[in-house]
Amino acid sequence: MNLELFIAKRLITGKEHKISISAPIIKIAIAAIAIGVVMMLIAIATGVGLKNKIREKVSAFNGHIQISNYDNNTSEVSVSAISIHQDFYPEFKNVDGVRHVQAVATKGGIIRTEDTFEGMLAKGVGPDYDWSAFKEYLVEGRLPDYTGKLNDEVLISRMMANRLQLGIGEDFFSFFLKDGDASQIPNNRKFKIVGIYDSGFEEFDATYVFVDIRHIQRMNKWEADQIGNFEVFLDDFDQLEEKSNEIYGKTVSSLDTQNIKTKYYRIFEWIQLFDFNIALIIGIMIIVGGINMITALLVLILERTQMIGILKALGSANWSIRKVFLYNAAYLIAIGLFWGNLIGLGIIFLQAEYRMFKFPNPEEYYIEYIPVHMDAPTVLLLNIGVMFLCLLMLLVPSYIITKITPVKAIQFE
Repeated sequence: MNLELFIAKRLITGKEHKISISAPIIKIAIAAIAIGVVMMLIAIATGVGLKNKIREKVSAFNGHIQISNYDNNTSEVSVSAISIHQDFYPEFKNVDGVRHVQAVATKGGIIRTEDTFEGMLAKGVGPDYDWSAFKEYLVEGRLPDYTGKLNDEVLISRMMANRLQLGIGEDFFSFFLKDGDASQIPNNRKFKIVGIYDSGFEEFDATYVFVDIRHIQRMNKWEADQIGNFEVFLDDFDQLEEKSNEIYGKTVSSLDTQNIKTKYYRIFEWIQLFDFNIALIIGIMIIVGGINMITALLVLILERTQMIGILKALGSANWSIRKVFLYNAAYLIAIGLFWGNLIGLGIIFLQAEYRMFKFPNPEEYYIEYIPVHMDAPTVLLLNIGVMFLCLLMLLVPSYIITKITPVKAIQFE
């Protein structure tokens, strides 16, 4: 039988434990642990959730990795054509972890209505385009269908539709320069709005209009098997750098490879700060909880001074007595963890299901509501870490037991 654990259980379950002087201090310590766990869970869930959502939105418009020709073009417009006949298309069999490859082309233009005009970037897509992300962003109408003959269906953002005062089913004219030569009569295309999306990413929503890629091929005088660039989607975003280098090595020397971290480095440098904020919150909460537990442990030791003296008189070692109080503290920490997880995970679940909390300034975070993401390994690791670090902090104050002498302790009032 574990004698220290047996004594600790008797101390915990005894009636005098609930009515002792230390009872309110213990409750405060438990509450501090619970509140700390709630704050840590929410910090991790919102930080990771926001990072994932921003990644998803950037990749929805660009893919994880882009394969294009080498050129001096720094804009988003496709200048030189690439043959669609590549070893990695339509499936990238030479690299593991590639989920999807799609062919696209982009061309800058102007939308003109009777009352106003807007600049745009027409993104030409075909039957192979992955619309899964835009199913979530779609707010009106439907997604375009480019599987049949060439058609004039387009998907436009709500921001652009509001500026142009256009709605579902309405037509508009757009103008595109011929090979960048402003002296020639521009290409004129009439499109029909079949869907309106709202990604919340103003930088993209103010620019992109999705059209049939065959319109861009005709305006650029490309062949049917020529496109602007390829977009590659990965199974695991965390392998972006590794897979980007691997894909670069597997493509022909005339093609360049660029990932979205490089292309939008400012956005990804910003979201990397979330990791620092999460670590800072976790560190502060563990310190606060640890300090409260230290206070509770010292009060427990002071309250049980006579018991410590008797145990020492009976021959108990200092470490054995310290273990009794550490077991007791571990029990109190476990209670705090239980309530903290119950409340914290409950809030996260409710936010994930009902999106109760929203950003007051969604344009700064590229999303209207506060996204959350949590997984079981993270919760388990957090709980183990809190328990371990708090007990580690309690080793020092428990050392005071070694300074208690049996004679004075037994006489202690």
